Amino acid sequence: MKSKGWVPYAGWILFAEAVGGLAGLLNRSSMEIYNTSILKPPLSPPAVVFPIAWTILYALMGVSAARIWLKPPSPGRSRSLRLFLIQLAFNFIWSFLFFSLQAFGISFLWLAVLWLLILRMILSFWDLDRPAAWLQLPYLLWVLFAAYLNLGVWKLNG
Repeated sequence: MKSKGWVPYAGWILFAEAVGGLAGLLNRSSMEIYNTSILKPPLSPPAVVFPIAWTILYALMGVSAARIWLKPPSPGRSRSLRLFLIQLAFNFIWSFLFFSLQAFGISFLWLAVLWLLILRMILSFWDLDRPAAWLQLPYLLWVLFAAYLNLGVWKLNG
């Protein structure tokens, strides 16, 4: 790693974690209601799993984004970072749709778009830095699992 090469990694990880942490903080009371009063589909993990999983995923997102940021400026790098920020915004908004508004149908559709954005981001990262693309794969799979859970909650709770 180059001298001061850790600074972009720390910055991008902190940024991604802050977005996730803010979403969790702003939706905390709604999450408590969700955990106690909403019917959940089979395979729903205990509530403690979610903050652990998301912390790991946001860290991987940050490392991945830093790897792209460290590439020489180019249209591909700009496109990749733009996709990263757009999908992160979609991720942030999903929490409000699902937990605070309990708009389970809309949040499921929103999650489908998020999944497509993540896939597009991975393909864009692939062109610049394959390890950065691979680091996003757990996120893509987790969002697919989240879509299953979201669909199940929608079906069970109307």
